[in-house]
Amino acid sequence: MPSRDSESASASDPLDAPSRAGAPQVCTRGNRRTLEFAPGDIQAEMLLSRPHALALAYTRAMMCFALFAPDPRHIVMVGLGGGSLAKFCHRHFPCARITVLELRADVIALRDQFRVPPDDARFRVVHADAAHWVAHTPLLADVLLLDGFDEAGLPHELANPAFYHDCQRVLRDGGVLVANVFTYDPRFRGVLEDLARVFDGRTCWIAKAAGNNRIVYALKSPLPGGRAARLQRLLARRPGLGLGLLDRLAVHAVLAWIGARSVLARPHW
Repeated sequence: MPSRDSESASASDPLDAPSRAGAPQVCTRGNRRTLEFAPGDIQAEMLLSRPHALALAYTRAMMCFALFAPDPRHIVMVGLGGGSLAKFCHRHFPCARITVLELRADVIALRDQFRVPPDDARFRVVHADAAHWVAHTPLLADVLLLDGFDEAGLPHELANPAFYHDCQRVLRDGGVLVANVFTYDPRFRGVLEDLARVFDGRTCWIAKAAGNNRIVYALKSPLPGGRAARLQRLLARRPGLGLGLLDRLAVHAVLAWIGARSVLARPHW
């Protein structure tokens, strides 16, 4: 298990506090392996026959960040879970450096069971409080994926204007933040408003691609008149194609495009 990030350690560090949630459970049923904090409360899912595939609809929708940032140099993820997003990005963005921030050591300890790649020169899992890490890191990212939850849902620490301002600072110009938000969260509308305010209205989503999960894309300083800015404006005006089936097909088309591009990609190291 990787050591905790030294930047996160302090007397009041959340990493030093006992976990409030139950111990994570790994459940294997046929071809499916899931990570659960309570029976039936699925946090992540892996197909044993295709461990790098994205089994859950919301994870597939999050990968649509590639429409805005197709060639990221550095991808930062908040929340490891079963490693679905990490494994997909590791395989399909071979020229990107990937940093995964995970608060819970007991989740990180399960990485081998979910076939998460070992740490190396371009991939690492950091045991850290994401809000603290993002607030203090000097690193820059092209993509920031927010998929961190606790037993109560979306933590306040990862869904407030100050945190979003830190995220906006960490992103390079032209970068994109992707936030996974539940539509039934009482703070849902407030989260959308906070993101729109911090990112100067440059937010959008595909409304019907992930069930109760709303995947919000927020852009930092896209080139005026560029493809990313035009796409953001289009989706902001029409955040769905009208039918859930069409939206899901659009997401699958993006994944197929990512897969085809990754076959031709060559790492820079």
